[in-house]
Amino acid sequence: MYRLTKEEWKKYLSFGMIGCGILAFGILFYFMLKKIDVIFYVLQIITQILMPIIYGVILAYLITPIYNFFMNKLTAYFSNKIKQEKYIRRISKSLSITITMLLTFAVVMSLFAMIIPQMASSIQRIVNVAPSSYEQFLAWSEHIANSNQGLKDLFIQSNFMGYMENWFYSSLMPTAEKVLHELTNGIISSIGNFLTVIKNVLIGVIVAIYVLGNKDKFVAQAKKLTYSIFKEKQAKIVIGEVRFAHKMFIGFIGGKLLDSLIIGIICFVVMNILHMPYITLISVIIGVTNIVPFFGPFIGAVPTALFILMEDPIKCIYFLIFIFLLQQFDGNILGPKILGDFTGISSFWVLFSILFFGGLLGFVGMIIGVPAFAIFYNIVSRLVNRGLRKKNLSTNTDDYQNI
Repeated sequence: MYRLTKEEWKKYLSFGMIGCGILAFGILFYFMLKKIDVIFYVLQIITQILMPIIYGVILAYLITPIYNFFMNKLTAYFSNKIKQEKYIRRISKSLSITITMLLTFAVVMSLFAMIIPQMASSIQRIVNVAPSSYEQFLAWSEHIANSNQGLKDLFIQSNFMGYMENWFYSSLMPTAEKVLHELTNGIISSIGNFLTVIKNVLIGVIVAIYVLGNKDKFVAQAKKLTYSIFKEKQAKIVIGEVRFAHKMFIGFIGGKLLDSLIIGIICFVVMNILHMPYITLISVIIGVTNIVPFFGPFIGAVPTALFILMEDPIKCIYFLIFIFLLQQFDGNILGPKILGDFTGISSFWVLFSILFFGGLLGFVGMIIGVPAFAIFYNIVSRLVNRGLRKKNLSTNTDDYQNI
């Protein structure tokens, strides 16, 4: 009777464990698909509960470069003043967090102080001008009808005014009442959501302070966990990939902020040349909304064009033409150039990643698309180069152009 060797037992046992693992994963995946709505509902509840933590972590991540800058400067400064290293780090860390949070608060409040007063005055002006604009439109329509006998006869023959009166009372007014009712409910709901967001943001600021204060400890714990799960060589690869991902995200954020600043300055200069109204307000809105790739200027153009329309309809047309040209310049030239320099991928792949991830994930995909694709591009490039080196082939792309 044939007896299995120890190595064969280990081999068959590993095969059996792998098979059982695959079967268990398949069953688990099947039940997850059956209960996908319940899973999403539970994830939504968990996300709502953890939203202050999420806000705090995101805020801490975004302002980490500012914190690191002050931390390095203050550490170098106090190294010549204080002998004990633990006190150097404590003092430098406390001052760096304080300066970073105050600077962030100052920037945010400056933007609000710049936008809100002008927006309030603009809305007030729209409310005051709207009735006279409506009367001017009616007078213009009556003038056009009276000056054109053929058009006037057409209105009479088609009973246009009767049709409009019937449409006004039977369709427009009920629809307007329904919209007003939904809008009122929406406003009440929005106030509640706004207060919830304010609460989450305030708690998130406190969380961000704790995250910055314990940043080094959290990083060390993450490395410790990585080395406990993977072998040393694999752990180093994982940590290297995380560092590269961090570099790509920080590079994209920095590049996008620089791009938005340039667009805001261009908008300010051109609007001064064209003698547009609300120059500062509109330039800030266009610059801030430009953080959204490609569609940002159009998003900012919708409310700002309304402000200019109430002031001067002709200038509104000029403004819309300018925004279209500005979007073309930013979306096809400036944005891909800056983001390509910061992330290390070409302008074409920047354009591709924004369109692809934006189509998959919407607004979030448009924001994370470039750094996510840069990470994927880097992994694929290294795998390709590794395969070429194993075959003793060149890894230089230019060497393959004439093959």
